[in-house]
Amino acid sequence: MRFPTFLKSLLLGVPVGVTLLDCVGYVARVEGVSMQPALNPDATVTDYVFLSRWAVRNMDVQRGDIISLISPKDPTQKIIKRVVALQGDVISTLGYKLPYVTVPEGHCWVEGDHTGNSLDSNTFGPVSLGLVTARATQIVWPPSRWQQLPSTVPKTREPIAMGKRPAAVASSRSVSNSSSSSSSNPIGEVH
Repeated sequence: MRFPTFLKSLLLGVPVGVTLLDCVGYVARVEGVSMQPALNPDATVTDYVFLSRWAVRNMDVQRGDIISLISPKDPTQKIIKRVVALQGDVISTLGYKLPYVTVPEGHCWVEGDHTGNSLDSNTFGPVSLGLVTARATQIVWPPSRWQQLPSTVPKTREPIAMGKRPAAVASSRSVSNSSSSSSSNPIGEVH
């Protein structure tokens, strides 16, 4: 008995699609105001971002990256925040139980851009890099907002002291940055 072409395509397409979503990335809707003005700049606009799983495959995040992560408060929820500090950095907190925190090894400090309207590290502390699922690289919808998302930390939120990064991580990131310069799941309070 011969399989129809549609079934053959389906049998091949599903595993390829799942692999792409699992390894490369996907598009997700950003909900909420915690990342304003970078994402969802006003109440009438809902941004959709491309979340690159490939970009965080080695847990290599930089200060300023906008990342998707599993919420430390509710493991069924994904959130999107900006990395403000990395392991070894000393950060001045905003309402956390300690005024200053040294980010432990294997962790990062994440915050929403809309200070005071964000459930972030100022609430739950440093976040394990194991909770990071993807890095937001571009806004893909609406067309009027198409843009790359820059990795910048607001001047007012830069770490007081920066820790030392392992040489292998720092050099691999600089190589990937130099080579890249030459060449519908909701998220936000990611639901």
